[in-house]
Amino acid sequence: MLLGAVTYNVLKDWDAETIVRNLQAADFEAVELRTGHKHLVEPSINAAERERVKNLFERSKVRLLSFGTTCEFQSPDAAERRRQIQIAKTFIDLAHDTGAWGVKVRPNGLPKEDVPMDTTVGRIADALRELGDSGAGKGVEIWMEVHGNVTQNPPVAAAIMRATRHDAVGLCWNSNPTDVVTGSVRKSWDLLRPWVKNAHINELSNDYPWRELFTLMNQSGYERYTLCEAAESKEPERFLRYYKSLWKELSRK
Repeated sequence: MLLGAVTYNVLKDWDAETIVRNLQAADFEAVELRTGHKHLVEPSINAAERERVKNLFERSKVRLLSFGTTCEFQSPDAAERRRQIQIAKTFIDLAHDTGAWGVKVRPNGLPKEDVPMDTTVGRIADALRELGDSGAGKGVEIWMEVHGNVTQNPPVAAAIMRATRHDAVGLCWNSNPTDVVTGSVRKSWDLLRPWVKNAHINELSNDYPWRELFTLMNQSGYERYTLCEAAESKEPERFLRYYKSLWKELSRK
């Protein structure tokens, strides 16, 4: 199990070179570049810039792990779902060209319209399956963040994965309050573990059962990344060093 960071929100004002420099200094091992931040690594960049970004990370100790998109597929509008799928595919191309492993997408709750849950689950799964086909051909995984009102509930995320049925599609554990059942995340972790390919973690000083989560991760053989997705800090470099130390203690076997 390894520690990385999401650029949302501690790293959001750093360019790619600063991200690499500061994460290396704090002994972080990977980064997920969230769209819309100052790193400017977006599908709009050209082939030469993609190669530059790839080389930057390959020469460093920080892995360009993934791209954090805001693509979502719960809309009842077929044209909107198609638009979101096409955007996600541009990130798959970007991930392939820059050497990233995954593209994070999400549901963002249920639609406002009165739509049966099974219908929405099926629509999200259809989109994920199409993206899985696209990503598999380019060596890129699709990670659905456990996110959004109702859709962040572990049983709903599990239903989406069962409907998707694609080896290149999995979950990004998101460390939500809804994971916790009578003070424990065991029930939620055990339910979602078959599909977890990435994990977002947040404020390690809050009352989420972090030590239990990390113990469950270790016991289940999870050997991927946990990515810091914490609130903006006025002293980001100091915060990263503090976060690494706390993570090492909480994740200690």
